[in-house]
Amino acid sequence: MQSAGLFDIQVNGYAGADFNDSALTAEALDHALAAMLRSGVTACLPTLITAPEGLLTARLTALDRAVAASRLGPAMVPGYHLEGPFLNPAPGYAGCHPPAAMILPDIATMERLTHGLRRPIRLLTLAPERTGAMAVVAWARARGMIVAMGHTAADAACVGRAADAGLTLSTHLGNALPQPQPKFLNPLMAQLAEDRLCASFIADGIHIPPPVLGVMLRAKGLTRSILVTDATAAAATPPGLYDFAGMKIEHTAEGSVREPGSPTLAGSALQLDQAVRNIVAWGLASPMEAIGLASTNPIALMGQGPTNGWVEWDAALRPTVRGV
Repeated sequence: MQSAGLFDIQVNGYAGADFNDSALTAEALDHALAAMLRSGVTACLPTLITAPEGLLTARLTALDRAVAASRLGPAMVPGYHLEGPFLNPAPGYAGCHPPAAMILPDIATMERLTHGLRRPIRLLTLAPERTGAMAVVAWARARGMIVAMGHTAADAACVGRAADAGLTLSTHLGNALPQPQPKFLNPLMAQLAEDRLCASFIADGIHIPPPVLGVMLRAKGLTRSILVTDATAAAATPPGLYDFAGMKIEHTAEGSVREPGSPTLAGSALQLDQAVRNIVAWGLASPMEAIGLASTNPIALMGQGPTNGWVEWDAALRPTVRGV
């Protein structure tokens, strides 16, 4: 069985390398990308999370420099995913992002952050309920970016306005929501009900219980659903402590990634081929449908994806990348 390469549009780090490290090297990036290739991923959007503007600029500059100087980066990294700093800082919505660094959506900030990058920001995640968000959505769409909502308290009316403005994705839907939520009128239901939005999901069995993920996939539909890892440096590594965007995270024995001593999830240790196998094992999709959630669907959303090789899958859904 063959498919296009997998395309991970949300990955914060991998195999010990933190993409949010302002000292990231080409060698560390190549190590991470080689490990991703072994999981069937032939393209990715390295993801940077919320930070003060100066630090975020330094991290983007280091990442951009590492991609340009690396062996695999020019082929595997078409651009970047900026998740923040225009998110909702309220407790529960912020997740592991630093609330104090979250600011109102601002075009001038985006112009400064993107200035001089060799590769573009391809995906921007923001909270559309924040003042100025719709202007930033329009600015980003005019420059070819895909815009997503995440870490958001948006109600149904706001979700509709965001979709009208050109926002097309929910980032890791079902997560970064405080508990409890109103039973029906909540950001999760509002995004599930908006048919103009695709949605990404972290299928590790930790972020979303498998039966709940099944309901979400049925509500959103397999053609509008995308598997992501939200991986950190803890992916493809043994349990232990790792660095993530200036904080320590713990890869626990049961597979979760959290701030030490905290119930707050801080990304994941998921590998994208395992997400595909999980979806099949949980009975939520056929093998080819599950592969499509991690290849065909993100390629269609982004309008550009893996062109460098393909993946052969064995009977156990173990991938081998060919042609790279």
